[in-house]
Amino acid sequence: MRVLLVGSGGREHALAWKLAQSPSLSDLHAAPGSPGIAELCECHPIRAEDGEALLGLAGSLNVDLVVIGPEAPLVAGVADVLRHAGISVFGPSAAAARLEGSKSFAKEVMSAAEVPAAISLAVARPPCVVKADGLAAGKGVFVCRSQPELDDALRRVNALGGGMVVEELLEGPEVSVFALCDGSEALALVPAQDFKRAYDGDAGPNTGGMGSYAPVPGLEEAEIEGILGTVHRPVLAELQRRGAPFVGLLYAGLMLTADGPRVLEFNCRFGDPEAQSVLPLLAGDLVEALGAASVGELSGAHIGWRDGAAVTVVIASAGYPDSGDQGSAISGVDAATANGALVFHSGTAQHGGQLVTNGGRVLGVTGLGETILRAREAAYTAAEQIAFEGAWCRRDVALAAAEASR
Repeated sequence: MRVLLVGSGGREHALAWKLAQSPSLSDLHAAPGSPGIAELCECHPIRAEDGEALLGLAGSLNVDLVVIGPEAPLVAGVADVLRHAGISVFGPSAAAARLEGSKSFAKEVMSAAEVPAAISLAVARPPCVVKADGLAAGKGVFVCRSQPELDDALRRVNALGGGMVVEELLEGPEVSVFALCDGSEALALVPAQDFKRAYDGDAGPNTGGMGSYAPVPGLEEAEIEGILGTVHRPVLAELQRRGAPFVGLLYAGLMLTADGPRVLEFNCRFGDPEAQSVLPLLAGDLVEALGAASVGELSGAHIGWRDGAAVTVVIASAGYPDSGDQGSAISGVDAATANGALVFHSGTAQHGGQLVTNGGRVLGVTGLGETILRAREAAYTAAEQIAFEGAWCRRDVALAAAEASR
């Protein structure tokens, strides 16, 4: 099967790495790709949001499947442009991608589908959570435990433009549950937990994600299947009823409360960096599974997960999440991979043969091990070998889970 992967971040690098291992893959291309992705396949300089150019590229390459990684092209309707031309796509239509593109639409769908979720509040009073209604690259959610925090959140959300959603503040561990979807059926992947706040101890502003680990202890296949039954499948049925079947990756961000799982948000694509922890643990042919989902035949597909654990640590540039960095030389990536780590490029570029920074989240370093403790040790050992000006990372990614696994 000939596959075109759309995107350029760490999530897409992880997808390219896993897709390249599929027995049913005959040829892999990416647009626009990255220096890391270019080591796995041919990259084409086409923006992820340029549906017409991607359509022309897919036609010239005679691809069998297009896999769209980021949320922005999905919300913009790139999948629709390709599907209308008869090309199979793993990624939802613009109508279905509104689950991520509009928090208020997602609340409306969850209410109609009777999915347990955080309760919306008519008035913003602390403690609460304030969310930008539209896309904000993971930086549009503000946990407000005090009035000053709430005042700051309201200013920031208003500056983004568009509306907002105010919800109750739930307590408990968070978990990301991904499911491959074909419009009606859902197939769960390994559950993961990410670290959204910038600094150790879950302090500081929300980010696109500073690290992740998988699997999540205590969530076995039976519990995950229960979540699919109460969260994913009711949402799929409601979207299908509305004439917007969801074909792609449905990501439910959940809070495990004392009253059971409650939905915090939906995303319409693989999480980043969670994909960098989840994909290395998948067993089976990912190309075959994504292709089956794209044509509504997921029921015959099987994706399991391997024993062991994965921990991903994001190395960010100085100033992130408020700013990024461009042009700083990066060293140590080869040394990290030589020791068995996976290094996924999130914000890099090539300049004169030198790998350099090109963003806020620069690299994701994934360690693998028999336990979360061993995987965490591998990730941080590898991360310490990588250097560029201003590089930093959280030091407590998966720490509590690793200590619990001792």
